[in-house]
Parts: sequence; C-alpha cells; structure tokens
Amino acid sequence: MLEPDSYLSLSTPSSKLNIVILAAGKGTRMHSNKPKVLHALAGKPILQHVLDTARKLQPSKIIVIYGFGGEAVPQALPADDITWVKQTEQLGTGHAMQQALPYLESDARTLILLGDVPLLELESCERLLSEQAALALLTVSKPNPAGYGRIVRDQAAVKAIVEHKDATEAQRAIQEVNTGIMAAENAWLEKWLSRLDNRNAQQEYYLTDIVAMAVADGQPVAATQGDDEWQVAGVNSKQDLATLERVYQHRYAAKLLAQGVTLADPARIDIRGLLVVGRDVEIDVGCVFEGVVTLADNVRIEPYCVIRNATIGAGTTLSAYTHIDDASLAEDCRIGPYARLRPGTILADHAHVGNFVELKNAQVDSGSKINHLSYVGDATVGKQVNIGAGTITCNYDGVNKSRTVIEDRAFIGSDTQLIAPVTVKAGATIAAGSTITQDAPADTLTMSRVRQFTIENWKRPEKVKK
Repeated sequence: MLEPDSYLSLSTPSSKLNIVILAAGKGTRMHSNKPKVLHALAGKPILQHVLDTARKLQPSKIIVIYGFGGEAVPQALPADDITWVKQTEQLGTGHAMQQALPYLESDARTLILLGDVPLLELESCERLLSEQAALALLTVSKPNPAGYGRIVRDQAAVKAIVEHKDATEAQRAIQEVNTGIMAAENAWLEKWLSRLDNRNAQQEYYLTDIVAMAVADGQPVAATQGDDEWQVAGVNSKQDLATLERVYQHRYAAKLLAQGVTLADPARIDIRGLLVVGRDVEIDVGCVFEGVVTLADNVRIEPYCVIRNATIGAGTTLSAYTHIDDASLAEDCRIGPYARLRPGTILADHAHVGNFVELKNAQVDSGSKINHLSYVGDATVGKQVNIGAGTITCNYDGVNKSRTVIEDRAFIGSDTQLIAPVTVKAGATIAAGSTITQDAPADTLTMSRVRQFTIENWKRPEKVKK
C-alpha cells in the first residue's frame, strides 16, 4: 500500500471502490441458531439486501466478513464476486476490518457496510462516496440515541465518535449518532487499523476510533446524514426484524401507489421480490407476491392471492385465494377462487380456471374452460375445450409421469379419469363418469361405464343388538 504520509490532504477520492460488509455477529437477541444476517426480510436474507445495494455501486471487490454460524453464511449466498473472510473471534468492528485488510486494493477507496442493516439505499451510499475526504461518515439524528456512538464535533468538524458506554453525560446528550457506515481511502485505512487498541469498557477494537486518528493526522472527517433512521436501522431482535419488514412493505406500497396501482389497503400487501406493474392494476388486501411477478394492464387481483414467479396478462382477473407458482397467464383469463396453478402452467387468452382446480405443467390454449374441482397435470389442452367438474388426468404410475393431450373443441364430462398417456382427439366428447385408457376418436362420443341395474327387494343391513 501507499504510505499515507506521502500526502496530508486529499483533493480527489480514489475512483476504484472496494466494499467491505461486516456480517460476523451472532445476534444473541434473535434467540436463534441461524446467523442473524440469514434471517429473511421481504423474502430474502438480510445480508442479501446489503449485497444487492453493494452491487449497484459496481465495486471492484466485495468482501464479506462472517463468523457466527461457520460456513452457513457463504453457503447460503454463494457468488463469484464475493471474497469471504472468516472472523474466528468476534473482537469488535475494528478487529473485523483488520481481517479484511489483506484483501483490499491499495489504490482504492473502501465503503464499509453492515450486514444487518438491510434498508440502506443506493442514493445514501452515493452521497457518502461523493465526500472529498480521506474518511467520511454516514450519520443520523435520533431523538433517543441511547446505545449509539455519539458524533462529537468542534463546530462543524467531526472530532470523534464516542461509544455510549464510554460517553460522558454531556456527550450522551448529543442526538447525532454514528451509523457504522463509512468510507475511507485504503492507504489511510491501513495505517489507522494498525493503531487500534481495546482499551475501552467493552475491551473491543472499535472501528470508530479511526475518527480520532484521522483528526490527529490532520485529515478532515466528513459526515453526511442519512435521509431517515430506518435506512440505517439494524436488526438485533425479532421485533426489529418485524418492524423493518413493515417499513419495507410500506415503502414498496408507496412506490406502487405512485405508479398508479390501486391498493385496497397499502398496509395489507407483502412484496417479497420484484413486482412489475402496468396501468390500472387493482390489488385487494392480503395478497403476497414472491420472486419476480409481472402484472400487465388492467389486471385485477382479489383478496388473499399468493403469486410467485409469474406473468399475468392484461385484463386477467384472479379471484380470491388463488395460488400461482411459476406460471404464465395470457390476456383476459379468469382464475379462481381457490385455484392453484403450479410450475409449468401456461394459459392462453380467455382461458378459465375455476374454483378448486389445480393445474401442474399444463398448457391450456385459448378459450378453454376448467371450471370446477379438477386436477389437470402434465397435459396439453387445445382451444375451446370444456373440462367438467371432478376430472382428473392420471399422470403418474408410481415411477414415471406421462402426458395427456386434449385436442381442440373436446368436451370432457364430469368425473372423468384420463389415464395417461392418452389423447382425446379434436371434437371428441367423453361421457361423464368415464375412465379413459385409450385414445378417444375425433368427433365421437366415448364412454366407459358399468351398466346400471337395480336389485329388487334389497334391504339395508340392520345393526345386531347384543
């Protein structure tokens, strides 16, 4: 690394960026065997939120310091662009940064993020990195700053960060606090980290001590405030996690409203991934969206639907309690209530799937209807097909799965079992109550029924009294 003494003022920060994410903490108050940073917020690990923000900054290196939970953290979030560094002893944030030193680039600047602060936004990071200083801090004002390190200033200039347990009464009255997020030139950072000691109440190596070192070295310390305290709030308990979950969902709902989406109640929607919306979309209460979901123009989602990794075409309506997983629906479809579309399901325009119908790996062409109490799996359904209530495609023989083909304009009567592999030809009609094991010819009526008969003078058995 360059010797920091070779320059005592900094006019232009380094253009190359390293990012270090501190994620080694145990999270004792989570009362869990799972590493704190792997607990889910909005459907993905807390640490994943931090990584997503880091990647948007296009750094040359991302280094994650992990510890508690052993290899569980890198195994849960494998990625080629991450350098994983294990902190075997948790001796404070300064000690964690010392573990990262061998992996930093000498001609770069390092942005230090926290693995348990998931709501930090890109704009705040960019504003921090725009500061023209060897060391820059992200701070926030808190009406109740108890437990946080205080920003000690001499007029406007930052002079030190004092941890709450080490602060005087006067310093504890300060409301501007450290967030733990900072940016530093690597040449200076190496020097400051090498001088850290643990002579404090916690006997830990505080990263915040580098502020006083920067001041002693004649380097001005810049500070920029975050937009709000939720952006820099950490997760230390299940209560914190639940609180930030609602903050996240409220903010996402606000974005949807700004895009013109009609939400019956912005407080009762959960987005656990990415929701892409067209114009005049309506979403009722209690709906959950997971993965990547696209809703085209004029889509209407009724209450308590769960939609995961799906594309919903324009004008389609999902009635209440519909579940969709990895499926694609074209325009003007009518689904539900209580329908379930499983992976591999593809519906063409004007398809109808009604109450208590389950589809799996089924392709249904335009205008076809499966309206009641049916299971259609591993099937190809043509145009203008009507499938009656209680129909089942028997697609699994205990070892292999086979396909059912129902061609255009076929009519399948209620309570029919189609034993795959089998084809119902175009225009064929299957009588209700049939079990079809062979291909049904086109434009004919096919049935398989036991002849109905009546036993005269038959009586029900009576219970024998003992």
